[in-house]
Amino acid sequence: MIQTGTAAPLGADVRPDGVNFSVYARHAERVELVLFDAPEAPSPSDVLPLHRTADYWHGLVPGLAEGQVYGFRAHGPWRPTEGHRFDGEKLLLDPYARAIVGYELYDRAAAAASGDNTASALRAVVAPPVERRMHERVAPRGRELIYELHVGGFTRDPASGVAPERRGTYAGLVEKIPYLRDLGVTAVELLPVHAFDPQDAPRGRTNYWGYSTLGFFAPHPLYSSDRSPLGPVREFRAMVDAFHEAGIRVILDVVYNHTAEGGDGGPTLSFRGLANRSYYILERTRRHHANYSGCGNTFNGNHPVGLRLIVESLRYWAGAMGVDGFRFDLASILTRDARGEPMLRPPLLLGIETDPELAATELIAEAWDAAGLYQVGMFPGQRFAEWNGPYRDDVRRFLRGDDATIERLMARVIGSPDIFDGPRDRPSRSINFVTCHDGFTLADLVTYNRKHNAANGEENRDGSDHNLSWNSGVEGPTRAPRIRAVRRRQMRNALALLVLSHGRPMIWMGDEVARTQSGNNNAYCQDNELGWFRWRDVERHGDLRRYLEMLMEFASGVPQLGRDRFWRATTHLKKGDVSWHGVVAGKPDWSPSSHSLAWTIEGDQHEDRVHVMVNAWWRPLEFELPSLPVNLTWTRLIDTAAPSPDDITTRAEAPELTSAHLELASHSLVVLVPR
Repeated sequence: MIQTGTAAPLGADVRPDGVNFSVYARHAERVELVLFDAPEAPSPSDVLPLHRTADYWHGLVPGLAEGQVYGFRAHGPWRPTEGHRFDGEKLLLDPYARAIVGYELYDRAAAAASGDNTASALRAVVAPPVERRMHERVAPRGRELIYELHVGGFTRDPASGVAPERRGTYAGLVEKIPYLRDLGVTAVELLPVHAFDPQDAPRGRTNYWGYSTLGFFAPHPLYSSDRSPLGPVREFRAMVDAFHEAGIRVILDVVYNHTAEGGDGGPTLSFRGLANRSYYILERTRRHHANYSGCGNTFNGNHPVGLRLIVESLRYWAGAMGVDGFRFDLASILTRDARGEPMLRPPLLLGIETDPELAATELIAEAWDAAGLYQVGMFPGQRFAEWNGPYRDDVRRFLRGDDATIERLMARVIGSPDIFDGPRDRPSRSINFVTCHDGFTLADLVTYNRKHNAANGEENRDGSDHNLSWNSGVEGPTRAPRIRAVRRRQMRNALALLVLSHGRPMIWMGDEVARTQSGNNNAYCQDNELGWFRWRDVERHGDLRRYLEMLMEFASGVPQLGRDRFWRATTHLKKGDVSWHGVVAGKPDWSPSSHSLAWTIEGDQHEDRVHVMVNAWWRPLEFELPSLPVNLTWTRLIDTAAPSPDDITTRAEAPELTSAHLELASHSLVVLVPR
């Protein structure tokens, strides 16, 4: 027997006398609660009608408790021309479900076809009452380093040393925290961990990255070694606690711009079957889904119902699950109104920024979308940091030897004040990166001129053609010593520029050990060795890993990199934070044909200076060194052209220079410090 219950809160709410269920379905004519005795039960144990108050359907079922498996059916008009896509034969997920089961029996095709799909549908699980978990926010130690990683792919390799039952899981990731800490990582940015649809991929392949969200509250259950219905919730929380104990923050890559339901012919899994017109942006005729995401649909985050869901989802992950921040995938979509037009003051983003429960969380925007809206440096709001796409592109252009790159490189090195030029902007708003999950790995960036995505089954049409890469002379692997040496230098050059630029550096999983995807720049469907972290690389490319570890240790001792204000240039009248040079000290060469640059990061004392020189030309160049007081001598800390371990050393062991000039090999970078 079902009682009336209440419309608030949404989702499944455990009470002393049972469980209250509530779901939004404005245009539905009838909504049913479907109960199951077990996660994989082929048929329901009970189907109960819900009561209606305004646009909400609700009911309280006495005697139920946490662990109960359930879903909804929503009956109403099938009129796509009016935006209505009700299908009473489809079992629907609760948008507020905090645990999801049924992956073993799930069939995406059945959810897209006509007919009853109950036996092969995903189901929600009633979770315990939400308790806000108070914890002190983890402050970055030394130089910040964000490490973007895939929860599953980080430990799935048998060589990871993780027990088979924990490979590719939250618990498996915990075992590798010491590795990340030793590397100098201060924050992990996890690719999507919201429950997603692995079947949303080309035939015979798997959606590996997870940008195909099923529910915004449930941790992805296939990343949990504990496969009990509520096991993923417990295991995820334990993982976050372990990262915090190690002094590492946890940032989630969240996908609020679209869902797994795809376009007009996609499966009916949840939102489409409950309130298609509310949850999605539709084209003006309402017949078709607007597709600003490139994935078939666009979530309507500025509709009051969508806005509430996203904000409550963020509150849940920050408060109940303990995460420290969020990176918003294709965040520019979240500025669009119901007609798809960008807004200057989008309610959703203003709501997130001003929410007191989110005041201590990190907010990072991928400030563009798949329909051409590009807002880097112009993203609405004051609290959002942004992925700096121009940093990636300008550093790549310089390193591969393009003309007319010097002035733009100078701006990127000092935190991109030309982009983040608002009165309240700071260098910390810039998330600097050269590579990320979307595109070439660092090793592939210096090995391939073009993408090689045939393994994705889309005839190499997918993935970007705008890679700004250089294969160093030969496409793909080679045994030629000269080419291998250039590639080795280029990887070190990129890492040094990244870590020594003002702003906050981010690297992609495995770049520190030259992980390759064999030229695949869109490995979203490669849940195999191509997409995994290969742990044998830790030994095979231990010299590169050592280089990054020592680079991070050095950078952590450079206080200027931690000062959150834009650097001022030194002039002949006034000392600033940075002075610019070319091959001649004090004379940077801005000509289009220049491929070299040097700069000195000034310190409070003369001995605190850091002098960086980089040669992106195809032959050696001789650089004049800036003068020092008579009691100090330049020492060479980094030389990317030198073999390991001489490519980087400590301040104490850095060899002194005896000349006022230094020759840099082609495609190399040198860092000097005074002694």
